[in-house]
Parts: sequence; structure tokens; C-alpha cells
Amino acid sequence: MAARPSALKAPFLRSIRWRESVRPHGSYPFNLGPFGADDFELVFTRPVTILVGENATGKSTLLEALATLAGFHAGGGSRDHNYLAPDSERSPLAAHLRASWLPKVTQGFFFRADSYINLASYVENLAADWPEMRSLYGERHLQRQSHGESFLSLFENRLKASSRALYLLDEPESALSPSRQLKLLRLIHDWALTGRVQIVLATHAPLLMALPGATLLHLTDCGMSEVNFRATPHFEAMAAFFRDPDGVVAKALAEGAGPAG
Repeated sequence: MAARPSALKAPFLRSIRWRESVRPHGSYPFNLGPFGADDFELVFTRPVTILVGENATGKSTLLEALATLAGFHAGGGSRDHNYLAPDSERSPLAAHLRASWLPKVTQGFFFRADSYINLASYVENLAADWPEMRSLYGERHLQRQSHGESFLSLFENRLKASSRALYLLDEPESALSPSRQLKLLRLIHDWALTGRVQIVLATHAPLLMALPGATLLHLTDCGMSEVNFRATPHFEAMAAFFRDPDGVVAKALAEGAGPAG
């Protein structure tokens, strides 16, 4: 008798915690706020988890660790990708983490904005000998589109919700205009509604932070806590700008002004 399909829905990655009690405290990445605590644990309760925070607070570091735990290419891609790149080293954080899954999923994708060019080059090199490869990412050559168009082509064509998958997105908005960020917002929302996709993303974009039903985690030098997007420094900065753009710009310029020389 064939096994009945499981009705379990996202999130599939349920939690991560320390694998052991002894870690190299004081060195990277354990000198970052979220990873300095002996009782570090992150529990995923919703299909979408959004990581926000200033630069160098551990957002990308955490995503890289999740990608390694899931078996994805550390430089960006899926389990099936095999290419050498400067970002291909496995995460030093992942070796100290234990992941709990229900069920374990093997399908998925790790998107890294800062090393996307390496992935796009790999895909196009394969497509030269295997034209069918390009259809997985859209019919247009990834490197013959604008940066933002290429991002969306990957999101719309490669990241489907036809089977259980984990999508890890590191600053996916970086090449997108506000209107294209809204398009990505709709894509993420649609993936989550299927119950077949779990998404963890790091972003600086308030438009993405506002996704209804997502868990929003603020990473700081002091740790990590759940917040409302309106309470993030990102939203507050943009709200202040829209209230008084001339005043905000004048203040920023005045703060940065030094003596003439």
C-alpha cells in the first residue's frame, strides 16, 4: 500500500540551537550579539521569518548557517549546484548548530545578493551545453537583463511552490525598485499561502518587513527579539524622511560636515 502523503505544512525547519556547550567565545561569529548567549535558540513558528538589523549584526551569517545545515551551496544555489566561488566555504557557525526538522526537506534555494554574479555565471555556463537549464530561470539570459530583472526572473521561475521547499533570501531587494519590491512581496506571500514553502529572509526594506503574518526578528549587538516593522530603525528612518525630507537630508549633511581644508 502506498504511503499517504503527509499533511504537514511549513515551517519545516522548526528550530536551531547549539550542538554543544563549548564554543570559541570572542571570535567570529560568536562575537556577534545574537550568537553570544549560551542558551541561543531560534524557533520557527510561521512560514515566513524576516531578519532585520544594522549591518554586521549577523543576518547574513545566520542565513549562511541555515544554508549549510540544509545542504545548499554556500555561495548561493541549491543542493544540485556545484561550482567554485569565493563565497563557497561552509559556514563556521553551522558546525555548532543542531537543526530540528518536521519533516526534513531537501528542496530549496539560497539566494545571496552579494554573490549573485557567481551563480548567474554558473547557470549560463551550464546553459551553453544544456539549453533546457535556462528555462528553469526564465527564457532570457540572466546576464543580459538588468540586475533587478535578473533577480525577479530567478524568483519567478526558479523558486516555485510545487513541492516542499526552504527558500533562504539574503537582501533580495538590493537591486529592486520599490514597485519591484512589492512584486517580490506578493511572490513571498503567495509561496507562504501554499503551505509548501518556508521562507527566511534578511532585508533592509520596510516594504518587505510589512508582510502580514511574518515573524520579524530584530538582530542587534545585544541579541535578537521579535518586533513590529513600525518599531524598526529602518521604518522609523523612512517615516521621518517622508514627514520632512528636506529637514532629514539637511540634518544628515550637517552631521557629516567637517572643517574645510
